[in-house]
Amino acid sequence: MSKSAKRTVLVTGGAGYVGSHCCKTFSDAGWDVVVFDNLSRGWRDFVKWGRLIEGDLLNPEELDAAIKDVQPDAVAHFAALAYVGESVERPDIYYRNNVVGTLNLLDAMRANGVDKLVFSSTCATYGEPQYLPIDEGHPQAPINPYGRSKWMVEHILKDYAHAFGLQSVALRYFNAAGGDPDGQIGERHEPETHLIPLALRGAGDAEYTLNILGDDYDTRDGTAIRDYIHVLDLADAHLRALQYLNDGGETIQINLGTGTGTSVREIRDSVEAVTGKTVNSQIAPRRPGDPPVLVAEPKLAKEKLGWQAEKSSVESLIRDAWNWHCAELNRR
Repeated sequence: MSKSAKRTVLVTGGAGYVGSHCCKTFSDAGWDVVVFDNLSRGWRDFVKWGRLIEGDLLNPEELDAAIKDVQPDAVAHFAALAYVGESVERPDIYYRNNVVGTLNLLDAMRANGVDKLVFSSTCATYGEPQYLPIDEGHPQAPINPYGRSKWMVEHILKDYAHAFGLQSVALRYFNAAGGDPDGQIGERHEPETHLIPLALRGAGDAEYTLNILGDDYDTRDGTAIRDYIHVLDLADAHLRALQYLNDGGETIQINLGTGTGTSVREIRDSVEAVTGKTVNSQIAPRRPGDPPVLVAEPKLAKEKLGWQAEKSSVESLIRDAWNWHCAELNRR
């Protein structure tokens, strides 16, 4: 991208896990990056590629002021609450932040002439799979408020495209994992509920026991199977989605996955192989609502974005996550 063609992207939630990795990828590709984040779930030290505007999706005046200031060519929207269990206990904050907050963002974009959005969506919009692998034509029947909030936003985006010409790409993630190979950023959540960081914790702490949530699923080893994708592969897909919209692409929804599933036991075993350490584990009750298998059919991403996962071997994403985990321990 030449300097004369340089474009600006406003990244909501750019201080979070996926958002910060996308900021790095956008910046490396020549985009000017500005982060809009309230830091409730993000991290100030993750904002390394462009300036930070502290603001909240639920404050329309802050959003309007930010967009007027930045005058972005496009928005990449990651700012969302994303814990399934929490969404069941507190659906009010999920619908308010994820749905009302997105409406505020879209209206601020319209008011300021910004008509391109890349939206961080989720495979949770599909609910219980009726067939595998899951393609974009699979029925959407989310089974928790988190998934329903993202499903609602996808419908809003379709309606805004039809009524107002605001075009978007909704990217439905499967299981994001891994971290920046340079160790500058990585997966950091409080509380941490994701399998790979918890397994890595077990590798680094002999007193910690990893809970394997169910071993009686109808799978090859009894544990749940998921489609893990390197966060930098996700970031590359978001960059391609921005380029797709800049080239005149119209509103679309696209899965991001590898098409290959890995079980919980296989993840634990891979963590042990990469780290050379034993991960103490025990079988615990299933988590309610967890399907046995979730695997993406990623063909549409290749067709529409020219994208496929390049960095998402289980060994690669665990190695990068382990490097980040060790760097985090050294910083404490």
